Amino acid sequence: MTQIEFFKLQAKNLFRDFKTKTRYVDEESIDGYSNSYSPKYFDIDSIFLDYDVDEENFTLMNAQHLISRLVGFRQWSDLINASEFELELAKLLFDNQDKVSYDDWDIYITGAENDNNTIFDPEFRVEIFKQVFASQSGHVSLFPDYRLQKTES
Repeated sequence: MTQIEFFKLQAKNLFRDFKTKTRYVDEESIDGYSNSYSPKYFDIDSIFLDYDVDEENFTLMNAQHLISRLVGFRQWSDLINASEFELELAKLLFDNQDKVSYDDWDIYITGAENDNNTIFDPEFRVEIFKQVFASQSGHVSLFPDYRLQKTES
């Protein structure tokens, strides 16, 4: 499976989880109703809260956009058009959410680039990620891991 196919599958899984939505009466909510999910792949409640998702108009395209944002791209088309090394880094970020979120990574790599007065190319960023986060145990992200089931790398 290519990395693009992997991310397409993750977007489909996120949308499948969304489609488990059931609506129930909730007297404390603004309109008297709330949504509940029975997800299999993602922590829908956390993702929707953290990314301020419009649950009433959520589509597969929105799921693709969310997946791309989870791994550091502004939008799905940026992910689809990314280089081989950018996609490799995105997959590493996805697979290691329990160790480092995209926000953690961005803070780390920006600091390293500032300290060295340079901008690292995507290939070097992959190597840094592998050495500092992927191959290390014990590091735990302060941000949530949105996966319910961990993927195999």
